[in-house]
Amino acid sequence: ENILRNIWEQEGQPVLQGGTGASPSRYQGRIGLPVELGGFPGMDVWVEWPIFYIEYRTVMDNKDSEAEIHPLKTEDVKAQENHEHFVERRIVKSSGLSRLSRWRTAAFFISLFLCLVIVFAFSFIIPCPERPVSERTWFQYYNSAVPYPFLGIEDVNADKVQDVLFAFKSSNGSSSFNMSCLDEGLPSPCAFIAAVSGTNGSVLWESPAAQDVQWLQCGIQQLGMAAAPGCLVVEKPLSLTALDLRAGEVLWRQSHDFGANYTVLTPLSVIPDVDEDGVQDLIIFITKGAQVKFFIHSGKTGQQVGSTGSLSMDGNARYVRLHLHSSSYFLFYTENSLYAYSLKDLCSAAVGREVKLSDFQPDSLWEKHIDRATHRLELLSLLSFGDIHYLAKVPGHSRDNILVVNSEMATLINTKDLHVMWTLNVSRLLSEPLLGYYKPDDHGIILESEIGPNRKKIMIVESESGAVQWELKLNSRAGSPGPATLPTADHRSAFLMWGDYQEPGNETTHRAPLQKLYLFHPSYTHVLLELRNSTDQIIAFTAALFERSRHACYVLLRGPQPGEEPGPVSLMKRKLKEDVSVSRVIWLHHMAGDEEQHIRDRLYRMRFQSRD
Repeated sequence: ENILRNIWEQEGQPVLQGGTGASPSRYQGRIGLPVELGGFPGMDVWVEWPIFYIEYRTVMDNKDSEAEIHPLKTEDVKAQENHEHFVERRIVKSSGLSRLSRWRTAAFFISLFLCLVIVFAFSFIIPCPERPVSERTWFQYYNSAVPYPFLGIEDVNADKVQDVLFAFKSSNGSSSFNMSCLDEGLPSPCAFIAAVSGTNGSVLWESPAAQDVQWLQCGIQQLGMAAAPGCLVVEKPLSLTALDLRAGEVLWRQSHDFGANYTVLTPLSVIPDVDEDGVQDLIIFITKGAQVKFFIHSGKTGQQVGSTGSLSMDGNARYVRLHLHSSSYFLFYTENSLYAYSLKDLCSAAVGREVKLSDFQPDSLWEKHIDRATHRLELLSLLSFGDIHYLAKVPGHSRDNILVVNSEMATLINTKDLHVMWTLNVSRLLSEPLLGYYKPDDHGIILESEIGPNRKKIMIVESESGAVQWELKLNSRAGSPGPATLPTADHRSAFLMWGDYQEPGNETTHRAPLQKLYLFHPSYTHVLLELRNSTDQIIAFTAALFERSRHACYVLLRGPQPGEEPGPVSLMKRKLKEDVSVSRVIWLHHMAGDEEQHIRDRLYRMRFQSRD
């Protein structure tokens, strides 16, 4: 187009020959320019270009003369020419937009096709993981056995549903595995460890693990280098047996001979790698009279690391492990004294040399209050404790605090500066203090204390101030299970407790208290739901979310007490909602507008949330 335009302007009107088409249209043919040769007038030479596709318009030979004769018509022609040029530009532009629109349409349909292919693949070709369907209630029975008071909740078969681990003493296992004590070289009867599926109650595995069980603790990482967490069984006479959680196989077994009349202090504690084999280790305490012995075992092989250490106390001791920011202390308490040992001191005493722990930094304030000769914590000089029953950890803002409970009062001590935060008058506790949430994300302490023969009081105490947020008096029989909590989606807790509620003024003392399970939620402080009535002897009770943030259940283990003759044993898992829907509403005090069915429906729709 540029070449033609230059020729047009410099040499004159080009001549079109051999073409086809009519003006105005698209013309195809040769393009030539007549050039007059000097000395040969009347003769011209064609200068040709290759074939082009051009837009052309026929030019009238008499254009100039017609313009002179009809000047107004010339203006009309110019207007028409401008219009025709405009139309031509619109046609060319529309043609480009049309091609672009076609590309866009093609891209849209290709994208739609790819999306449909992906949806089809994930819907029909790639199988979705099957979510196990959990039964609302299941039972597992044993005909002639004696259960131990241990219940563990772990995901044994990796199906994202929690399973139940427990121990019982019998000559043979269940009919599902048909195992006997002789299979593991143990005298009969012996202690079996069993794992039961949380979905349907089927037995996942059973293992004859010990002659007699003192303690069962599951969820310990890196036992025997196993990929899954394991269980540690403490038997009597003292031996340690590590079991694989997935199959119940024995990973390692180690024995000690400390004679008779000793007690293992629980729970067992996992400590950093002392023997430098790349696996965390275990520290175990046993008490015999006023002496506490401790030893460290490798988590990888079970071999003892170093020698057995000894600590002197002024009576039968128990302990609590306390984490203080970058330091770790073991607090041993007797009826009248409190002792503190750092993890570094215990490891160094067992190994016989100074052990360097990279994450351990001694707390200067605590070190100042610990007597280096006796390891007594001089905190007791500030308080008239005496007759200590329980020592418990209570989460604070930056570190755990200490709750000291004796026969008359409960005292919370701030571990940052060792001052008393609050005291509360309580009578003798029937169970260990339990943590829950009465207010959203605000820790509360559940204290269950004895207030008379077959009578108890349950209090929920605010951890920061010691104020009593809620309390309830119940009749209670000896050996009644302790309370349990479940985290709810409103950042509070549902509280489960055992007892026998009687309305004020209708108390009867001539009959033995019944065992009834009650549900309380802080959104209805005036309501108590009676879930079930159990006449069987309950050996162990716990509550847990069997799936993440859902499937709230409680577990009951019933049968003869340890030391009694073997008898029928039952393990039951029950979904909480099944009892809520048929529960009996107990009004602690009436509120206007509340109806029983509305309360049931509201608590039936209550959602739960797992806390990591």
